[in-house]
Parts: sequence; structure tokens; C-alpha cells
Amino acid sequence: MAGGKETPRQKMIGMMYLVLTALLALQVSNTILDRFVFIDESLDQSAESYKVKNNGTVERIRKAVTDAGDRKEDVAVLKQAQDVRAKTNEVVNKLDEYRATFIDVTGGKEEDGRTYKGGKDEDKVANLMVRQKQGDELQKLLNDYAQFIAKETETQYDPLALDGNENPVFKNNPDQNKKSFAELNFQNTPMVAGLATLNDLKTKVLARETSALDNLARKVGAADLKFDEITVMVRPKSNVVAAGTTYEADLFIAASSSGMTPKMMVNGKPVAVEGGMGKIKFPASASKYDKDNRAEQKFKATIQLDQGGKSETYEETFSYFVTKPVIQVQSQAMQALYLNCANDLQVNVPALGSTYKPSFTASGGTAIAGAKTGQVTVIPKAAKVNLTVSSNGFKIGTESFRVKPIPKPAIEVLGPGNKPVNLKQGEAANRLRSITVKAVPDEDFASVLPKEARYRVVDAEIILARGSRPVGKAKYNASNGTASLNSVISKAKPGDRIVVDVKKVQRMNSRGEREDVRLGSSASTITVPIK
Repeated sequence: MAGGKETPRQKMIGMMYLVLTALLALQVSNTILDRFVFIDESLDQSAESYKVKNNGTVERIRKAVTDAGDRKEDVAVLKQAQDVRAKTNEVVNKLDEYRATFIDVTGGKEEDGRTYKGGKDEDKVANLMVRQKQGDELQKLLNDYAQFIAKETETQYDPLALDGNENPVFKNNPDQNKKSFAELNFQNTPMVAGLATLNDLKTKVLARETSALDNLARKVGAADLKFDEITVMVRPKSNVVAAGTTYEADLFIAASSSGMTPKMMVNGKPVAVEGGMGKIKFPASASKYDKDNRAEQKFKATIQLDQGGKSETYEETFSYFVTKPVIQVQSQAMQALYLNCANDLQVNVPALGSTYKPSFTASGGTAIAGAKTGQVTVIPKAAKVNLTVSSNGFKIGTESFRVKPIPKPAIEVLGPGNKPVNLKQGEAANRLRSITVKAVPDEDFASVLPKEARYRVVDAEIILARGSRPVGKAKYNASNGTASLNSVISKAKPGDRIVVDVKKVQRMNSRGEREDVRLGSSASTITVPIK
């Protein structure tokens, strides 16, 4: 917005929209759908607060115009304010119509009056807004409104509904910047997320109206009010915040004076006051959560104001809700981690959005943070690993993982043509001039952790045996895993056998460390019949 600084409320809406967009990229669970309902309700409360405030601003403009004698230029400003309020109501009512349509086409509500029957439904919202082009009509309505506000207040405002290539969040994302406004907001979108998006747009409209009315109020002195009715108010960025994030809100009085700087405190501690508003910021936390993973918290706000040589104190207690964040772990091997291996995990906490700055600790192993946000490598040293996730120094939660041992590699003997020897029918002596001995990793283990599945046979005994006695011994070359049989194969007779006894196998892990592998006697001996 070019006409002035973006308000804290508008910044909050931008952050919340990012969180919603990120959540939509994940598989939607019932827990996440519940969060959309909480966010939708919080936005609805914020929208109602805006309506009350904006109606009050128009009334104060009317009173200021009357007190000034109904001057022609002041009456024109009042007419502009009333036109802005009427136009805003028109747009807000249309958004509410869309909300009603979303609910209706997806089956309405359950008997409890709060739960939506089609809360998960994605197709009907997309059909209405994308395929039937209703989203394009909504985009035009919103952007026409932005132009109307700009014209009425002679202030430059940005459009409200942006396509992907215009939206600063998505314009550099090749997967999103070709999408239209409707596709970005309503395609592959659960119905409850669509409701939250509409409420998000409603608060943007009302915030734009607030800015416009404040500009008009200053033209007739409506911003300079007498302290006849004083109410302590808090305008939070969100009434629902996740544990580990920061609760932020503006603390202010309904009528303020540019010549006064009130003293403000939260729970007895002073807060900074800027432009007549106290800037509240503290870590949100809770020790107990209800069945919906929410916890109600409270704080006391105090304002001390000097008027005409008298000091007046106003106090009020405000409530907010802390939600317990959900930890999501992505891994190629989700059921369990492999012992003494570098298991790469992606740990996300969608509710924290852009404020997520994770750190990790582990009991029963080692946790090493990766280069990107949420990446962590866990190296288990015990049968169970507990991974604790924190953000900005605040503990989010702990995830437990079962640890399983690394599967034993199989011993494989290769003969002519570097193909496995025939252990059932045997090999002809005149063809078996050399063999290669390999330790082959378990297929599933190698596919999940290829850098951990590197084996070699470092010691093996190769014997030509006849009956119960050895006839000759071949030398094994550990550097390439081969053994030349020329020195013994000339003595071979049908019925003899080449016995490969693997003495030592080593695994090299992803850190370049070598460890011995115990195979067991039955797995370490291979017998090749001579035919």
C-alpha cells in the first residue's frame, strides 16, 4: 500500500494467509481441519470488531461535522465516509453470500450447529469458484472496491485479489505463479479452508475501510476527540496462537489525543507506546490443553492517562487461546530408524508458519540439524530415540522412534562373466579360474539409506576341498574382493568343492567410519560344487 504504512492487523492477515497456504500443501487431517475452523472463527471475531470500530468512526465524523456547523466541505467528507461504509457493506455481504453457498453446496452443518458435513470437500468449492468462474467475479469485486476506496480517499492502494504472478508470496514460485487468484485460493481447497479464506478477505476489506475512514476523519478533525467515553481495547494479530509462537497485539484506547502519551502495562510490566498504541509481545505458552488441544490464557492490561492535571487508570483482563502445535515428521523409513545410521528426517510444525526456527535434541542418539529449516539427521545408539523439537528456544514437543538393527548383508560369489556361481548344479573346473566375493546389502535397507549400505569382504579363506580334507588353498585379495583359483583348480576333480569361508565383513557408514559386521557361521560359508 502506497498511501501509508501497512497496519499491524494487515501484516497479521498476510502471515495467516501464508500459514493457510502451507497447510493446504499437506495431507489434510481432522486435526488440521479443526485448526481451520478455529482460524475462521478468530477471523470472524476480528471482522466484527472492525465493523464496530468503523461504524463508530462514521458516527464520530458525523458528530464532528455537526459540531463544526455543517460546513459544506465537512458535509462532503461525511458523504464520502457514508459511501465508503455502504460500499464496504455491499462487498462484505457478497463474501457472506459465498460463505453460505460453500456451506450449502457441501451439505450444510451437523446437528451441533458448528461442524460442517462437507468440511473436507474440495471438489464443490473448486467447481464453483474455478470452473464456474465465480472466483473471477469475486476478484473483480474486490479489486473494484480497492479502486473505489483509492478514489474516495485520494490515496493509492494495492489491489486486494492478486494472481500468482502479482502476489509477492508466489511470484517467484514456478509451481504457483501461473495460477489465477481463484486457483490459488480455491483449487484443491477443503471447504473449511475456503471459509477461512473468505473471512481472511473480509478482514482485508474491513482493514482497508478502517484506513480510508481514518483518512477522512482527519479531514474534519474527527481523530481529535474528547475523552468522553474511554474503553480499553486490544487488537490482537490472532486470538488463536500456537505454543512456541509470539502473541502480538495492539493495546489502545478507543479515543486518543495526539498530544498525550498514555502509560501502558501488561501484567504490571510497562510496554512500549507508539502512536497512542501499546505494543504487546510475549511468548505464548500453556501447561495444559483441552480435548481440542487449546488452552485459554489471560493477561491484565492497564492504561494510565493524564487529563487536565488528573491521572486516570483503566484496567481490563483479556483472554486468548494457545493451541498445541502438531509436529509432522517425514522420512523414507517412518516405522523405525536404523541403528548407528544417519537417518534423515524432515520435521515440520505447520502452525508456526514463518516463525518456525527449529532446534533438536535427542536421547538415545545424536541429532544434527540440516541446512534447511526442519531438516535433522538422527543417529540412534539405543533401541529407542526420543527427538525433542524446540522453536526459538521454546519446547514444542517430543517424538519417539523405535530403532531396528541393520539387516545382515548376504554373501554372494561371482564366477565367469561376473555372474553368480551355480550353487546347486556346480561349476566346471576348466571355467572356474577366479571368483569374486561380495557382501550384498538388504534391498530395502539399501533403497532407504544407500550411503549407509556400503559393504566389503575384507578377509576370506578359499579352499579346494575333497571329502573331509582340504586339497589346496587360494589367496584372497581384499582390495578388489577377488581370488585367483589357478593354483588349486588344476587339482580339482568332479565331486570336489570350492569352500568360501568369509572371515570378516565391514560396513562403511555415511560418515566414512568402518564397522565390523557379524554374519554368523551359516551365513558366512558358501560352497561351490565342482562338476
